[in-house]
Amino acid sequence: MGNQFKTVALLGALSGLLIAICYWVIGGTSGLITGIGLAAVTNLISWYQSDKIALAAYRAQPVSAADAPGLYRMVEKLAARADIPMPGVYIVPGQTANAFATGRDPEHAAVAVTEGILRILPEDELEGVIAHELTHIINRDTLTQAVAATIAGAISFLAQMVSYGLWFSGGSRDDDRGGNPLGILLTVLLAPIAATIIQLGLSRTREFSADAGSARLTGNPRALARALQRLEATARQLPLDANPAFEPLLIINPISGKFLGNLFSSHPDTESRVEQLLKLEQQLSTKY
Repeated sequence: MGNQFKTVALLGALSGLLIAICYWVIGGTSGLITGIGLAAVTNLISWYQSDKIALAAYRAQPVSAADAPGLYRMVEKLAARADIPMPGVYIVPGQTANAFATGRDPEHAAVAVTEGILRILPEDELEGVIAHELTHIINRDTLTQAVAATIAGAISFLAQMVSYGLWFSGGSRDDDRGGNPLGILLTVLLAPIAATIIQLGLSRTREFSADAGSARLTGNPRALARALQRLEATARQLPLDANPAFEPLLIINPISGKFLGNLFSSHPDTESRVEQLLKLEQQLSTKY
């Protein structure tokens, strides 16, 4: 129930921002009606198609047991252990090492890993990463993350279009076109940042929960800790290029090490995550 309430609150905040942008840009009742209609359509599409949108954003390609037998068997084994349906398995082309899960529920879920992560991680560390993503599916985090990413992406796209419009029109507007000049300026400058901040309100705590779920599912917290350290080092050299709105889906922040990267990161810092995993390792060893 807590996650469901947070999901509704997050979608409400993002939808409200989308409506406000339309009101500022178009002006009057027309802007308000357009904003409500756009928010309704965006929510409906993202609710049912957010997984496909997220996979398309990273150019993820579906694979079968014949295409990637080792990866497929690993996902299958961990899904059975977690008692959830077998999710779709996808591979993202490229050298970057990262992974994510998406889907509105365990029956409509997918796990995607990059070609880079398959090359650099040993089996036990890759298993920890897959278990982390399956925990997101179990906790229904994937619905919130993917839907929020879709709406935030729409907000960023709308702000970008407004910016282009001002650029090519020389910043001039006719008086009868409506719209609030200050609102338009705020849309261009602040809307993408506001959408990101709203997403950050939920993303960071869910990463700690998914790390803990992975540790319990595999019984090997240290393997995930090593994987996170290895992935962070790789992310600094080869960041994953995609719409920033979809960054909260990834297991590691793809802009790690960039200017203000920690301030606007969708993830807690890796050092804190590793510290929590090592504490969990001690707890598990004491218990057993």
